[in-house]
Amino acid sequence: MDCTNLIKLPCLLADGAADGAGHAADSLSGGSITLMLILTVILIILNGFFVAAEFALVKVRLGQVKKMVEQGKPFAKAAYWLAQRLDQTLSACQLGITIASLALGRVGEPAVAKLVEPVFHLLGIESEQLLHTFAFIIAFSAITALHLVIGEQAPKIYAIRRPKQMILWCAAPMVFFYYLLLPFLVVLNWVTSVILGWLGLSGDGGHDTPHNEEEIRALVREAHIHGHLTGSEHRLLNAIFEFDDLICRLVMVPRNEIDFLDVNKPFPELLKYAIATKHTRYPLCDGSLDSLLGVIHMKDLLGVDPNDASFDLKTIMRTPVKVPENMLISRVLQRIQTHHQLLTFVVDEYGTLIGIVTLENVLEKIIGPVDDEFDTVDQPNVKQISESEYLVAGSTPVGEVERELGIELNENDFDTAAGVLMSKSGRLPREGDLIEFDGVTAKVEQVANDHTELIRFTLSSTDGEASES
Repeated sequence: MDCTNLIKLPCLLADGAADGAGHAADSLSGGSITLMLILTVILIILNGFFVAAEFALVKVRLGQVKKMVEQGKPFAKAAYWLAQRLDQTLSACQLGITIASLALGRVGEPAVAKLVEPVFHLLGIESEQLLHTFAFIIAFSAITALHLVIGEQAPKIYAIRRPKQMILWCAAPMVFFYYLLLPFLVVLNWVTSVILGWLGLSGDGGHDTPHNEEEIRALVREAHIHGHLTGSEHRLLNAIFEFDDLICRLVMVPRNEIDFLDVNKPFPELLKYAIATKHTRYPLCDGSLDSLLGVIHMKDLLGVDPNDASFDLKTIMRTPVKVPENMLISRVLQRIQTHHQLLTFVVDEYGTLIGIVTLENVLEKIIGPVDDEFDTVDQPNVKQISESEYLVAGSTPVGEVERELGIELNENDFDTAAGVLMSKSGRLPREGDLIEFDGVTAKVEQVANDHTELIRFTLSSTDGEASES
């Protein structure tokens, strides 16, 4: 072969490989070629089998295999046995893949090379060196293509998409190969453990490494994208993950919105007040919420004379349940279930009552708004009025504002949009106040009792420092 000095070494190597394949092919008879071609097909299929078994074992979870055992599916017990020995089984798969690939190169290429030689003779190519070189290239390409497609890609993709079905198909043969290769596996696993120990890993990696919350949410999102979960199921699962991260201060009805009954007022007047406000339960107080006495349930007033001015509400009040403001709402729910009180009072670090939490407040964080026949239809917390303008209720949680508007308020000390504006301005809000954030301007639209009721957020591309006009 004519080669320049710059590429002489690669050419010599190629010539050597071609000569090796050619000499091996020259020694083959017709029967030997047929046998080696059959062995080639068997080795490709065997390689694909080990690849499929490996990826099926990695993809399927131990709980899924255990469920198939309970369902009595064929070979499920063998699959479960293999899954419990994942590290050793994967070593058997890797050893099988390596042996099959090496044998395939030794057996397949000479047979294919010998098979294609007559074609070159028909084309008038008589040079032995050229004939062996071309035969080697064609044999190498054909074996590589078959090995990649049939022995690697196809079984791998099928095992990833249908791991439960594939592991059942591979279970019984894999148990046989496991025991056949066991002496080699013992040595290989020992060497692997030593190397992993040098890298800081030790012990059995296990099969079912638990997913963390972020991974589970990603899986849920993927399931929704591919149509395995409906939109409502996706929202519900996300709400459950967020549920345990919320504290009761973020879901409570604030103190200034609480309707209560004053024990110092006559019963007929209190009854009229209850009829006007339409709640099922009321705090019973002595003058103000700072003197909480108990809880009045309106069902307990059935049969009581509405004109009886001497009736004492303290005779039917129930003991109040109090929780700290930073208690997780999952624990608040447990308190509600334990004490059978659907009205819970929230107190701060100084013991001051700052709000109430009801079962409705808790459940709404999972399933969304729950309004009964007497609830007024409230406006949404965030309402888009133009492409770049939003009207936001002052009591809207900071996280909801950031999520709906796609902005970062960078405020950890306040829970609501109104609190963020008061923090930025450094004083009590006034209607017309303008507060600038990075990429957004907030205008106070409505104030009641020193509390910002309504805010207009205007999105812009101009960044600016937080300021007030």
